[in-house]
Amino acid sequence: MIKVQEYRGHIRNWEALCEELCIDKSLSRREREERILVRAFETWQFDMAAHLYGMFAFALWDEEEKQLFCLRDQFGTKPFYYYETEDGQLLYGTTIRGIMEQTGFVKELNEEMLQIYLSLTYVAGENTFFRGLKKLLPGRYLIWKDGVVTVKRYWKPEFHPDDSKSLEEWADEIHTTLGEIMKEVKTSDERVESFLSGGVDSSYVLAMSDADTADTCGYEEERFDESVLAVETARILERKISRRVINPEEYFNIVPYVMYNMEQPLGDASAIVFALGCQATAEHTKICYSGEGADEFFGGYNMYRNAERYGENLKNFYVGNTNIMKEDEKKKILKKYDPDVLPIEVAQSIYEEMEGLDPLTKMSNIDIQIWLEGDIYLNVDKMSEAAGLEVRMPLTDLRIFDIASRMPSKYKVNEEQNKVAFRTAAQKMLPEEIAFRKKLGFIVPIRIWMADDRYNQDVRAKFHSEMAEKFFNVEEINTIFDEYVGGNSDNWRKVWTIYTFLVWYEEYFVKR
Repeated sequence: MIKVQEYRGHIRNWEALCEELCIDKSLSRREREERILVRAFETWQFDMAAHLYGMFAFALWDEEEKQLFCLRDQFGTKPFYYYETEDGQLLYGTTIRGIMEQTGFVKELNEEMLQIYLSLTYVAGENTFFRGLKKLLPGRYLIWKDGVVTVKRYWKPEFHPDDSKSLEEWADEIHTTLGEIMKEVKTSDERVESFLSGGVDSSYVLAMSDADTADTCGYEEERFDESVLAVETARILERKISRRVINPEEYFNIVPYVMYNMEQPLGDASAIVFALGCQATAEHTKICYSGEGADEFFGGYNMYRNAERYGENLKNFYVGNTNIMKEDEKKKILKKYDPDVLPIEVAQSIYEEMEGLDPLTKMSNIDIQIWLEGDIYLNVDKMSEAAGLEVRMPLTDLRIFDIASRMPSKYKVNEEQNKVAFRTAAQKMLPEEIAFRKKLGFIVPIRIWMADDRYNQDVRAKFHSEMAEKFFNVEEINTIFDEYVGGNSDNWRKVWTIYTFLVWYEEYFVKR
């Protein structure tokens, strides 16, 4: 007998699977998807993930074999953690707090992660800030039997460029495939809204969906406010729009809530905005689309234009989308610095898999395996769950990635544009000025808010606290802070990354 012990997710191709596995389609969603997991394991065993499309992490107990089988989806859209106790038991689950509540967990800080965090601004790799607690990485499954843990990789991104197709043919394939996926991401009785920024990804998803309302966040500071573009896009697409204007007071007030619900520190300033956006959206819907995945799959970041210039040197420094603090800086500010703990080590095994690939593909692959899982998907999952909102990401799909894996880099990035083929596909549903709009990023006015003494008092207090003295040379971090506030540097990201760690540490090791 197989029993579902843990499950978080959404299986998109449930109708086809119900037919193939002889499951009653009229069951409730939860019961239906749990039946799918059980039957899929009985039918395909450890190869079952190859038959599922969607977002998922789960654990199955095989009573006959006395074996636990845990699996995380190919891209890591849903988290999964595990911990081996001193007496040989395995604690596991999709939340860290759930594991912490179980008998045998010993809460201890893994201080080595701080060195990685200060560079990347998120937790990369399988280790966490809790000693002994590990992430099951994307595309892996875990077997626990007779007290022994075995982790195996069932999927990894592979790239095989096909030069036989034209730009228009690639765009047609993207558009047709997304159209098929959009038929699966909701049932006819579900009402869905869609997050909307000023960018092409969320605009394309909205245009392809039947969502009648878009949700966006904005600011009073005009130069940071993408919501103006979102409002215009919604007007063109004839959809209603819900705009949440965020002020600095509420932004800083919610930081402890975000770090607590994130479960590990995250120095992405946009995560705070996303948390507020999820709360606002959850007031009028329970399901919302979002456009994550396209930037990494199809070459969306501006830095990808430097790929050829970086060349073979990539493997010496590129470890993902962010790298804000160098080793000499960390050595200067940290009380404990280990020269053997280097961020690039997180990416070394991935570089070993990529011999012969072009530089752009290498950068994209690093971001798919490290940045997406550690920052983007973590943020989406944790903040939506905390708000009681379910976020579905149609562009994060094996079928979309399959197209990207075969597409030559010249159709992703050229001298003038990023996401060339993807934007060409989007133009089938969007005006050219939206489809080919310059990427702005999810910008936040934090760089000016945090320099303002009306809003930065908690940052200043944390930088002078006993907590800070445990980890940092306080004079050094306050020099960084003072130079930034005084307008002598633009080091707001370094200040924010230190601050978010301290807020998280207070939540998990001081308050609780």
